[in-house]
Amino acid sequence: MATADVTTVNSTLERAKLALVLALVVAGFFGYYAMATQALWLRGVLLGGCVLAAVLVFLVCDAGRRFVAYVRDSVRELQKVVWPTRRETFQMTLYVFGFAVVMAIFLWLVDKLLEWLLYGVVLGWRG
Repeated sequence: MATADVTTVNSTLERAKLALVLALVVAGFFGYYAMATQALWLRGVLLGGCVLAAVLVFLVCDAGRRFVAYVRDSVRELQKVVWPTRRETFQMTLYVFGFAVVMAIFLWLVDKLLEWLLYGVVLGWRG
């Protein structure tokens, strides 16, 4: 049995950074609603500032660096994708629609056959 490669937060400092991230986000939302009597722009600045600070703290912790590396790798892989041309896309779309029509006709015929067998032959009902 293969073991899964699981990464966890090991150091106390990393845990503290992630706790600070959570605290900043919660403080931002709490402050936004606690300052309900203040101007909307001021509340937005408070919320945006707290969320921005949380993002910056997240990016300097180990989990943030791993996330950035993951995004970079994903973008690099996306650049390797060979996208279909306009003509290929149009042809494949026609194939899908054609297949859908053929399947609809086939299922309708099977439905009518089963209806005839069940109601006409087995039960003897004539509708």
